[in-house]
Amino acid sequence: MRKVLITICSILLVLPAFSGEILLDGIFQGKNLYVMNPFASSGVGFCVFEVTINGKTSTDEINSSAFEIDLSVFQFNVGDKVTIAIKHKDNCLPKVLNPEVLKPKSTFTTASINVEKDGTLKWTTSGEAGKLSFIVEQYRWNKWIKVSEVDGKGTSGSNSYTAKVNPHSGNNKFRVKQIDYTKKPRYSTEADFRSPTPPISITSKKFDTEITFSGETLYEIYDFYGNIVLKGLGAKVDITSLKKGDYFINYDNTMDQFKKK
Repeated sequence: MRKVLITICSILLVLPAFSGEILLDGIFQGKNLYVMNPFASSGVGFCVFEVTINGKTSTDEINSSAFEIDLSVFQFNVGDKVTIAIKHKDNCLPKVLNPEVLKPKSTFTTASINVEKDGTLKWTTSGEAGKLSFIVEQYRWNKWIKVSEVDGKGTSGSNSYTAKVNPHSGNNKFRVKQIDYTKKPRYSTEADFRSPTPPISITSKKFDTEITFSGETLYEIYDFYGNIVLKGLGAKVDITSLKKGDYFINYDNTMDQFKKK
């Protein structure tokens, strides 16, 4: 019985005092991670005792105050999913110095972008390095507005996308953009399109319960203080919920104003 107790105690002595792990989920971007590794709270050895990448134990030398997690040895392709677990002892906490290298970065270039006659925006990209959404924007009412969003494929080869848009009468401009962890948008080139659709006009005159247009159009209504109160797509707008007063209205490619009665 005494031998069994000695054996159990010996095992407990060699096992690290486990506190938890830092989990990093992301996308391989071709770069390695760097970790600051403090001493264990006991003063013996360092905090980190194991690192795994996608479930496989890393062979990197981790018994130092700072170490590198070398992802190149796993032969990942740019865009592959990566999960890194950094297991550490009790009462100490390692720090990953550059976790952003696992976050998708907008790197696309625009090979082509155009609008078809049926109102479909088409664009082709290359050089993507991680899945990020494409935000479709139209220049309308003296500003760029979001009109659609499409999931990016994230692969480095040639990728093709489409999005249904609603061109206004006359000359139109469209573009797409991505925003990555840097919060700095990356834009495509612009697509010009001239619509043969006749200009839309307001056909209602009373402005008491609704506003009617001569055709379907995107619209925005702002109050006197510049707060948007109604927006949408249609041939008419129900304005019964609006208080009496002055409002600004954007529709088709026109900016106007009206008084709710």
